[in-house]
Amino acid sequence: MAQVGGGHDGEGMETITPYEEAMEALSSLITRRSRADTSNKGDRFDLLFDYLKILDLEEEISKLKVIHVAGTKGKGSTCTFAESILRNCGFSTGLFTSPHLIDVRERFRLDGEDICEKKFLAYFWWCFDRLKEKASEDVPMPTYFRFLSLLAFKIFVAEQVDVAILEVGLGGKFDSTNVVEKPVVCGIASLGYDHMEILGNTLGEIAGEKAGIFKNGVPAFTVPQPVEAMHVLEQKASDLDVDLQVATPLDASILNGQKLGLMGDHQYTNAGLAVALCRTWLQRTGHQDTTCMNQMSSSLSNQFNKGLAMARLQGRAQVVPDGPRSSGNTGKLTFYLDGAHSPESMEVCARWFSSAVQEGEAQQVTECQHHNGSGSTIKLSNMESDENGQNLTTQILLFNCMSVRDPKLLLPPLMNTCASHGVHFKMALFVPNISVYYKVGSHTSSQNASEANLSWQFTLQRVWEDLVQTNKGGKHSSRNGLGDEVKDDSDGCVKRYENSAVFISLPLAIKWLRDNARHNCSVNFQVLVTGSLHLVGDVLRLVGNQA
Repeated sequence: MAQVGGGHDGEGMETITPYEEAMEALSSLITRRSRADTSNKGDRFDLLFDYLKILDLEEEISKLKVIHVAGTKGKGSTCTFAESILRNCGFSTGLFTSPHLIDVRERFRLDGEDICEKKFLAYFWWCFDRLKEKASEDVPMPTYFRFLSLLAFKIFVAEQVDVAILEVGLGGKFDSTNVVEKPVVCGIASLGYDHMEILGNTLGEIAGEKAGIFKNGVPAFTVPQPVEAMHVLEQKASDLDVDLQVATPLDASILNGQKLGLMGDHQYTNAGLAVALCRTWLQRTGHQDTTCMNQMSSSLSNQFNKGLAMARLQGRAQVVPDGPRSSGNTGKLTFYLDGAHSPESMEVCARWFSSAVQEGEAQQVTECQHHNGSGSTIKLSNMESDENGQNLTTQILLFNCMSVRDPKLLLPPLMNTCASHGVHFKMALFVPNISVYYKVGSHTSSQNASEANLSWQFTLQRVWEDLVQTNKGGKHSSRNGLGDEVKDDSDGCVKRYENSAVFISLPLAIKWLRDNARHNCSVNFQVLVTGSLHLVGDVLRLVGNQA
């Protein structure tokens, strides 16, 4: 039985911290199977009720006053807005979201803060040990996300939160958060094509899975949806006597001059859904007179306004300037981080990035000083400047995505939407993630950089080069022999074409960016990091969360 505050210090064994010990135990629950593989018994939905019984949560979970949110995109932002609103209304809040970017404790927020390590360890081992003790062939240990969901329920019950806000992990009907049988209100954020190998190949099928969180007689809200998806949501709601309403995007004019805490025009849609969910939660829990906005009101209460303005969510439309470092790094380098990974979210990300770089929303780092040091840097030409030749800017893409996704569906909307707003990438960098999907914690680094399999990054690079050439009026081809292939280059680049480069590792790609910023002091380098929340998290680890 693992002990909180313990660690291994046996002969011939490496001493690890209590937190690392917990991460090792958590990692043991990650399977290396495809999400669509149902061969593991621990994935059976009905087992969740056995787990609740083992953890003595059956009755307690029914007492939680839950806001439950599903959707393809925007559900995390909606949950974040809702938590911030109700916290600013004076309620103690519990927020469960996924995935985490840096630390697994990000998934469990109490009153707006990640759960502290001491509490996390206590609740973690309380759940893990009980489940391990009762594990059998028929009731095996729960898989990774299901364990985290159970842990969230334990935390929120034990901490006696006033409201528990749950973001669905995947789908809805069979998601582990869906063991809540009577939430206060449900929400469905924007729907689109994602996880089709599990949820279905049409918007109707996907909507049907998301609508699986509807409960008989429990009110629900959604946002404007495609006709096919809306029809299914309405039918599912009718079957369950659910009062389904469409929450309109929030009108910026009722924010009393404040801005949303999450950037991007699409966030007004998520904010509108969050406001509707919070208003209904207040009404149904007997707090309608606290700060509740009348549905016909043309303004929001101060608490609602403050909550919307204070909402924060890492890795979504986040701007992080790369400041001077002890290594002597200086230069104007800013990272624009967004974990978009579906065609629809790529378009939204591109609109946000284009607006952000053109409106100068990013904070500028300190002026760099002239540096004559030697090093391997690539001169980036065709940089944009104003009529006085000052304020040079260049946009660079830093990209990776999971191999189950189709880059021919992801990269075109990104490139084309940016181009339609006058933003053109001078270079695209493709890198492997640092994190690996079968490990959690501080030891989540991938194999040695020299041993990294970059075949997927080469595929992404070729798709990008084909797109560039097609947009320039060239013929679409396999581009065999295009550009110069660089091997064992000192800057870590292993294959470089005119418009793109593949790097052995993310740290070497960031070093390359910093070197270029240092050697081109008059240029503002604006780097869009997207395609994978794991990549976004890895970048945040390396450059620091300064936003």
